[in-house]
Amino acid sequence: MNFQWYPGHMTKAKRQMQEDMKLIDLVIELVDARIPLSSRNPDIDDLGKQKARLILMNKADLADEGQNKAWASYFKEKGFFVVKLDARTKSGMKAISAVILEACKEKFERDRRRGIKNRPVRAMVVGIPNVGKSTFINTYAGKACTKTGNKPGVTKGKQWIRLNKNVELLDTPGILWPKFEDQRVGLFLALIGSIKDEILNIDDLSLELIAILQAKYPGLLALRYEVSEDYTPAELLGKIAQNRNCIKKGGELDYGKAAALVVDEFRSGRLGKITLEFPGE
Repeated sequence: MNFQWYPGHMTKAKRQMQEDMKLIDLVIELVDARIPLSSRNPDIDDLGKQKARLILMNKADLADEGQNKAWASYFKEKGFFVVKLDARTKSGMKAISAVILEACKEKFERDRRRGIKNRPVRAMVVGIPNVGKSTFINTYAGKACTKTGNKPGVTKGKQWIRLNKNVELLDTPGILWPKFEDQRVGLFLALIGSIKDEILNIDDLSLELIAILQAKYPGLLALRYEVSEDYTPAELLGKIAQNRNCIKKGGELDYGKAAALVVDEFRSGRLGKITLEFPGE
């Protein structure tokens, strides 16, 4: 199954991000905890290499907690600050402000040496589609969110949101879409919903998911759908269709309906807490 994803306005977005990097102290990068590596933007490390870095593992409630811990350790070993969270329920949000201050200790020390007092951290949030960036910004900012207006040296019209006395957020972050050549990355992005379903074959997508679950979470499908897993993914999908009454008129199995069911139940967490990629693979 081949995945093609044609990013829109790549050059413009990258140029905008390069300009905005000059104005900020911290890059806050959201990833999907179910695919922490594949949901990372491959160009961010280069663009933000001189900045403090915070990775937010969003949707951690949908991921395998053991793998959440393993991935947090993986990123910390590479020099990132890390917070696991669920922006929808606000789980983990309280820890973010303290981690931001810790990540920007060098910035505060530079300010102190220059005689600059109480200048808030300026942060940019980045993330691929469907990792919950907007939800995070809205949840973190809350109802007290206020725009602080144009700053000296900032392109006219660029606005900053004062999140609290210590943090300001650029509300027009340049979003840089990832390019991928590894089809596994495309598969994972499709499974979490970052690629439009309209351009995908959901039947094939479900078979890929079933194969992954059989290998990494044996017994999970059997428990959820009351089926034996001693089948090929295609045969197993048929068994799921039978057990979930996915039947067309005339008694024919509705594989398409069963496929959509499996993919939807993975995305919503009803299948269980699942991480698709593990560190070191």
